[in-house]
Amino acid sequence: MDKNYLQLFVDETSLSNRMVLGTLLPAKIWEPLPHFFQTWLRNYTAGSLVYFVTSLLWSFYFYFYKHNVYVPKDAIPSRKAMLLQIYVAMKAMPWYTALPTISEYMVENGWTRCFSRISDVGWFSYALNLGFYLVLVEFSIYWVHRELHDIKPLYKYLHATHHIYNKQNTLSPFAGLAFHPLDGILQAVPHVIALFLIPTHFTTHIGLLFIEAIWTANIHDCVHGKIWPVMGAGYHTIHHTTYRHNYGHYTVWMDWMFGTLRDPSEEETKKM
Repeated sequence: MDKNYLQLFVDETSLSNRMVLGTLLPAKIWEPLPHFFQTWLRNYTAGSLVYFVTSLLWSFYFYFYKHNVYVPKDAIPSRKAMLLQIYVAMKAMPWYTALPTISEYMVENGWTRCFSRISDVGWFSYALNLGFYLVLVEFSIYWVHRELHDIKPLYKYLHATHHIYNKQNTLSPFAGLAFHPLDGILQAVPHVIALFLIPTHFTTHIGLLFIEAIWTANIHDCVHGKIWPVMGAGYHTIHHTTYRHNYGHYTVWMDWMFGTLRDPSEEETKKM
């Protein structure tokens, strides 16, 4: 890529920095920083905001506004459990947000196969490559997640931090990002690897990384949406209670293909 085209990425990240940091922070805090650190601060600020707003709204709706409708009273997590999840998530947040910052740096320097404008490739190619991107991410996250369980040292020193939340009354939207920092990065790194393999729209890539925060809040609320083939909270609650099923991310397909799927509807039938 020539320098003029790469400048489009720099212009886009600079605009995002100004929009987020200029709105939320005094200029004297962020304007003197080098571009790379402005980008990290923007990702950290936006990531924290998305985490708190999403988790608070989800918790308010299911635990207070719809009290005892979707979640039984004895299954609502305690305030102490949610505060612990916030502590773990926020301790890891600076490291989580380093990943999109590094991916943006690599894009700006022309090391990936990203393109700036959908018009550069056309809508058909954009949609086709986005499909490949999502399949690769789904496949990779499934296997990263599964190996975090199967390889004992990885589970003991990384993934066990997240699995202390192993009952319905300890799971909440705030648990969605309550990981050991390296664990969270490992499960998000397929998004970055995909940039080197598949032509990807830059803005879409960044958007998908932030959608992760919203999605993880959703699948930890224990409310089964019953939208096939979505790997919703009903499936993920089973993952937290059995440890050996439903490793998938957005869909049930990888678990179905590799024999680790357990359906919440079947669990309800057994209980009856």
